[in-house]
Amino acid sequence: MHDGVVAEFETPEAFAAAYASLCDRGYTRLSSWTPYPVRSVVNRLPESRVAPIMLVAAVTGAVIAYAIQWWCNAVNYPINVGGRPLHSAVAFIPIAFETTVLFSAIAGFFATLALCGLPRLWHPLAEVPGSERVTIDRFWLGVDAADPLFADAVEEDLVRLGALQCRRVGVSR
Repeated sequence: MHDGVVAEFETPEAFAAAYASLCDRGYTRLSSWTPYPVRSVVNRLPESRVAPIMLVAAVTGAVIAYAIQWWCNAVNYPINVGGRPLHSAVAFIPIAFETTVLFSAIAGFFATLALCGLPRLWHPLAEVPGSERVTIDRFWLGVDAADPLFADAVEEDLVRLGALQCRRVGVSR
């Protein structure tokens, strides 16, 4: 969220009620900042896309590692040592497993960074007085200006829902 309205709530109950109310009204571009996860809000969030990305990377890593070992040992440079088979799947498993873990971990790291929008050196919430308390005891809810239902009345709605303060942040404030 780079442009919109942010509201501060004192209790997790008031914050969760406001979040649920806005979701029920049809708002889709909501952001939240809390000192700890609020269960009723977390349950409304969509599933993370990191796990499927990691699964694809893991399978890719396993296939690449196995294919490289097979190509090197059975096709490109076959050496018959003691009558052992050129294609020995059991011997290829440790390196294929390690490559699976490596590809998955790297993909998970970069997918998390990309999906979280990191690195972020500045955020509009940082300019709101009192926003530093989000790491201690306050709950903040943001409504993005790009939301189709966003209007000037959203500030009054948030105050009616129990917000301590509402601020317009971002580019067009």
